[in-house]
Amino acid sequence: MIRPNFLKPGDTVAIVATARKVTRMEMKPAIDLLKSWGLEVQPGKNLFKEDRQFAGSDDDRASDLQKALNSKTCKAILFARGGYGTVRIIDRIDWKRFAKDPKWLIGFSDVTVIHNHVQRHLGIETLHAPMAFSFPKMTPGCTKVMKDTLFGERLRYTWQSKTSSDQLHRRGKCKGVITGGNLSMLYSLIGSNSDIDTHGKILFLEDLDEYLYHVDRMMMQLKRNGKLNGLAGLIVGGMTEMKDNQVPFGRTAEAIIREAVAEYDYPVVFGFPGGHIPNNYPILLGREATLNVSDKMELTFHA
Repeated sequence: MIRPNFLKPGDTVAIVATARKVTRMEMKPAIDLLKSWGLEVQPGKNLFKEDRQFAGSDDDRASDLQKALNSKTCKAILFARGGYGTVRIIDRIDWKRFAKDPKWLIGFSDVTVIHNHVQRHLGIETLHAPMAFSFPKMTPGCTKVMKDTLFGERLRYTWQSKTSSDQLHRRGKCKGVITGGNLSMLYSLIGSNSDIDTHGKILFLEDLDEYLYHVDRMMMQLKRNGKLNGLAGLIVGGMTEMKDNQVPFGRTAEAIIREAVAEYDYPVVFGFPGGHIPNNYPILLGREATLNVSDKMELTFHA
């Protein structure tokens, strides 16, 4: 995998919106924080436009992303927020200049389409991490790790899960390139030009505000398409604000995922601090890592 250069003081970070609209007030905390790190900030020309729920038209959003990707001075692209809309513009983007001069692409949720498209077609690492909209929600610890990661500090996590999903862990140790992101997005990309390749990899999953039966449907889709049987390991982050029907589905989101991979023997861990939660710690997608699931959980990204 190709690794973009890490940031240094004085570098420029572009902020672009590929999905839902944002306001200047919502972007100010992220801009201020980036500047406090010694970085220059370049908002997209169309960042504050509105078209229904989107941050401008498809052309507006694609134009801002294309300009940032092509920029010789921009060293990273921070996506403004998620919601919905990135998939509408992904096929408009020309990646040629980016492939020759890669930069960090930073975001999660709806940005999952970009992470997987870039990993599949270009073999370039990207960063699953908070977007500008969610910067004010980051805990101090998450903020520090976010900065350290962007400036090139080695990333390693050790944590102990103390949730009801502890009994669902499957112990073991594995090594592989990390891929994945938002479950709903991965489900929607199957069969497309941005479909995920999971073979031999460590898959990361997270999601927000889904009905439990639909979580089951999505996991069955991944399973039937061979996305789960060849994994090196599975990491599950926040499965946040899940919903149920009047007739209960009878499983938590974590239990649904564990049931879908019950027949396989790779390590599985729940409760990783990533996803639609304040502790949305960065994950280097496309980077090889070692996952160790035992009395405590360890995820070490290779240099």
